[in-house]
Amino acid sequence: MFDAQVDCLINLISLGTGITPLIHITKIGVLMEFHSLSSSPSSTPDSSQVSRRQFVKTVGVALASSPILGSTNLLSAGQTAKTPASAPEPLVKKLYESFSPAQKSKVCFEWDHKDKHGLLRQHIRANWNITEPIVNSEFFSKDQKEMIEAIFFGHFDASWHKKIRKQLQDDQGGYGEDQSIAIFGTPGTDQFQFVMTGRHTTVRCDGDSAEHLAFGGPIFYGHAANGFNEKHNHPGNVFWEQALKANHVYKILDGKQRKTAMIPKAPRETKIHFRKSADQIRGLQISDMTKDQKQEMQKVLSSLIEPFRTSDQAEVRKCIKTQGGLDQCRIAFYQSGDIGNDQVWDNWRLEGPAFVWHYRGAPHVHVWVNISDDPGTQIIAT
Repeated sequence: MFDAQVDCLINLISLGTGITPLIHITKIGVLMEFHSLSSSPSSTPDSSQVSRRQFVKTVGVALASSPILGSTNLLSAGQTAKTPASAPEPLVKKLYESFSPAQKSKVCFEWDHKDKHGLLRQHIRANWNITEPIVNSEFFSKDQKEMIEAIFFGHFDASWHKKIRKQLQDDQGGYGEDQSIAIFGTPGTDQFQFVMTGRHTTVRCDGDSAEHLAFGGPIFYGHAANGFNEKHNHPGNVFWEQALKANHVYKILDGKQRKTAMIPKAPRETKIHFRKSADQIRGLQISDMTKDQKQEMQKVLSSLIEPFRTSDQAEVRKCIKTQGGLDQCRIAFYQSGDIGNDQVWDNWRLEGPAFVWHYRGAPHVHVWVNISDDPGTQIIAT
C-alpha cells in the first residue's frame, strides 16, 4: 500500500513538471532527486528545466495532496480545462508558516477580528485592499509570491485562468500589481480564511470554516475591459457572456412574464443582504416559468458559477437546494442603465431566500455574490 502511494506521488509530480523524482523514504521525511523525462536531442536546457513557479504550483500541492501527507488535490501548472481544480487551502497553511512575525503583524488576524465596519473577514467592496502590502512588492519573498499566486488561481477553474489574467491586466495593470491578502485564524485548524482583494476582486478560501456560506463568504468580481464606460456590447469583457445568457431567458418570456420580471430601477448594488422575508424579493419567480424556460435558467446558473473551482460550484448548488432549489429564486431585469437603449439589459439580479447574484453591467461590469444555506447570515458590503 505504501509503495503504491509513493508511485502515485511520483506520477503526480511527473505529470505536472515533466520530471521524474527519485524518492527516498527516510525516518525524517521524503527526499527527492529530479531527472528530466526527456532525453531527446531536441530537448534544450530551457525546455527540460522546471521553473521555480511551476515547482511550487505542482510539487507543493502534490505533496499536500498525497495520501502520505494529507489533503486530496493537485495543482499543476500544466492544467487543462478538463483537469480538476486544486484546493488552495493546503498552500495557505504553508504560506502562513513561512511568514515572519513582522509579516504576520501586517497581514494576519484573529478569526473574529473587527474593524470600524465590523467583522473584517466578511467584508466586501468593489475596489479595496484588505491590507496595505501589495502582492508584487518587496514585503513578500519570491517563494511567498509564488505560493500566493498558486492560491489565488486555485480559486478558479483552470479554463478561466487566462480570462482572469486579462481582467487583472485591464483593471490593475496585471496580476498582483494592486492586490493584497489577509489570513484570519490559523490555517490547518477548523477556523481560518484566506482573503485576496483588489479592484474588481474579492475571493476567499477557508476549508469550510465559515459555516453556511458558499465561497467562504460574499465575493466580488468585475471587469472594465475598455475604460470606465463600456459600449453597449461590452467588447472584451470576460464576464459579459453571463449577461447574454440571462438576456436570452428574457427573450423567451411571454408578455406577462416580462412585465413581472422588469423593474424600473435597480437597487443599490451593495444591497446584497438577504431579505427578512422572501415576499420582499422582486422579479419573476422561476417556479412560474415553463419547463424550457427553467432549463435555460439552469444554464444561466451554470454560466455564473463556471469561473470558479469545482468545490465552490458544488457548494453553491448545495445551498440553493437547501432553500428549495432554483424554483424559489426570482430573476429581475432593470430598465435603468440600459447602455445604448438596445433592451439588452445590462443590470439584472438572481435572488432567493439566501441567494443574491447581483449583476451590474453599467457603466462596466460589477458582480456581487452572497450565498448561504441560512437566510439569517449577516455580511458587510460597502
